[in-house]
Amino acid sequence: MNFLKNLFKNPGRSLVIGVPFVWLSFAFLVPFLIVLRISFTDLDSNGGNPFGTLMTVADGVLTLKVKIANYLFIAEDELYALTYLNSIKFAAITAALCLIIGYPFAYFMARAKPTLRPVLLMMVMMPFWTSFLLRIYAWKGILANNGILNSFLIDIGVITEPLHLMNTQFSLVIGMVYAYLPFMILPLYANLVKMDLRFLEAAADLGATPWQTFWRITVPLSKSGIIAGTMLVFIPAVGEYVIPELLGGPETLMIGRQLWDEFFTNNDWPLASSVTVVVILLILVPMAIFNKYQAEQGGRK
Repeated sequence: MNFLKNLFKNPGRSLVIGVPFVWLSFAFLVPFLIVLRISFTDLDSNGGNPFGTLMTVADGVLTLKVKIANYLFIAEDELYALTYLNSIKFAAITAALCLIIGYPFAYFMARAKPTLRPVLLMMVMMPFWTSFLLRIYAWKGILANNGILNSFLIDIGVITEPLHLMNTQFSLVIGMVYAYLPFMILPLYANLVKMDLRFLEAAADLGATPWQTFWRITVPLSKSGIIAGTMLVFIPAVGEYVIPELLGGPETLMIGRQLWDEFFTNNDWPLASSVTVVVILLILVPMAIFNKYQAEQGGRK
């Protein structure tokens, strides 16, 4: 009843918030439910229908057939456990490096002159003006054995033979950090630019050094930006496919590549859908626990 009263009391606000919420819920829930349905079915042996058959009606009896063998197979197969762990590991490394590199960038942008900030912000966003695929392909030319980086190092006498940089964990991490760095910088900048500088002045008046002021004032106040940037980098990095395919090697197996193989190479849609559901749950469950913790912390304050 209270919800309905608030809805009719301020319908404009409810409409502005409700329409995007409904659209995003629909855009996520419907595809997820379709994938979930496929994960519990068998492939149609006649026509290869990836949706399989979940319910059948015979002699007036409705039969619900739910297959959990795919989930049991995923739990027992070490390949999927290794793939999940690799995906989480590389995503965490990418998020950490993006934070280490992106925080100074965002801090400098937030402390720059107001007239200079739009230019700096445009420079961060300029890579989005170029195709994502082309930008990742460019790293192949940079990191190849006869690429720009090896040629430069040989010319200046640092190395005598080309370094093997492509199709390694190094090339994978470099490509992922490059691709997702703007997603870390932008929320950090949005948080830092709104910070009340009077806190910094008060800390300086109380005798704090610039380093102490940074760690005790700036970093805690930018916690929400750090969390938002980390989430924006970590979540898509877990399921990344293009970068591991183009820059990674056999030792950089990630869940995105495994999903592609199951969907389009093995043509096993139920198993691939089961892997997808597990990936979504692995991401959503920690996020839900974290959000609950944040809400409890906010209520205590």
